[in-house]
Amino acid sequence: MRQHARHSLYAALVAVTCTVLGISGCGSDPEPVPYVPPRAFDDGMAVGALDEVGIDAAIVARAVTAIEEGRHGAVHSMLIVRDGKLVFEKYFPGHDFQYDAAGYRGKWISHNRHSTHTVMSVGKSFVSACIGIAVDHGFIESVDQSVFDFLPEHQHLNTDGKGEITIEHLLTMTSGLQWLEWGASNTSPDSDLFKLWIDCEDQITCVLGKPMADAPGTSFVYNGGGMILLGEILKNASGMDIEDFSAQYLFEPLGIDAPEWKRFESGVADASGGFYITPRDMAKFGVLYLNNGVWDGAQIISKEWVAWSATTYEGNNRIKIPGEDAGRVGYTYTWWTNRVSGPDGKLDLYYANGWGGQKIIVIPDLEMVVVFTGGNYVSKNTHFRILGKHLLPAVD
Repeated sequence: MRQHARHSLYAALVAVTCTVLGISGCGSDPEPVPYVPPRAFDDGMAVGALDEVGIDAAIVARAVTAIEEGRHGAVHSMLIVRDGKLVFEKYFPGHDFQYDAAGYRGKWISHNRHSTHTVMSVGKSFVSACIGIAVDHGFIESVDQSVFDFLPEHQHLNTDGKGEITIEHLLTMTSGLQWLEWGASNTSPDSDLFKLWIDCEDQITCVLGKPMADAPGTSFVYNGGGMILLGEILKNASGMDIEDFSAQYLFEPLGIDAPEWKRFESGVADASGGFYITPRDMAKFGVLYLNNGVWDGAQIISKEWVAWSATTYEGNNRIKIPGEDAGRVGYTYTWWTNRVSGPDGKLDLYYANGWGGQKIIVIPDLEMVVVFTGGNYVSKNTHFRILGKHLLPAVD
């Protein structure tokens, strides 16, 4: 309240000064767009208002102004959930993703709550959830099992110690397989992920055929190919393609229209990410993890799996993500971990992250989830600046 009083007094003094001096527009700022609480729909998502959950709408409005003025590049949506309620939902116009366009900028569209958006590598965290569900249901006995326990048609590749690669190693990007992804652009012939699309008839063979660079579990190398292996492992373990498995065990329980997964010409699902859903549905997924795997009273994912997803895997720390402002972060079961300054000290959080500005940020200590989508495919994302400068200071 004292902060609002100081702001009002300052505004009044500026107005008087400008009137006395006869200066038109002196000290004026763009009028903020009035805050409108999210609308309730029959989608299972409870809604509320910012002031109901102790968030200052005036401070959040500054984030909106900064985004609209282009200070954070191409942000397409920002959503906030607190205390189980969606309390902020804002969409911004921008380019749809187009792989073969300059800067990956497709047609200009007005994003809204009904628009589906590419999630890019946020999709990896959905794959991780499916693996966790498969463990819960007994399709997979343990993440400590060798990947070759589930790949009967690829046993000839079990050489040079590759049999030591476990499901957990794929989830944590520590398989030890030689892989180049971050060091090359997504359309570069040097990118091992790009090669899967242009050079490989059998993506599983292409991934497992790579030489070993390190012992499994000893070093972090970002490897989307490992996620594609997980999709195949899930199929062989459960007898269901990942698209069908995720629909039945994850999306349908959450009340989300099951997306169509990208596929290689071989028919293998691209489990490294890239399907389309709405930001509102991304928020549901974040709430599922915030609630320790429970949605609408049902345990969708085990509490233990959520805990592992929020805890940095040993050795996976001080990682610098290209094109991100998060600083040095950790990595776990396809989720990134970070510690930031909050209203009452340091806060631990974890988040799903996708190329271009797709994020689901889970902040357990604040009972809060923040979702971003965007189109910063060739520029830096500054979501943690938004979080630290505007969103966290707004929390009571």
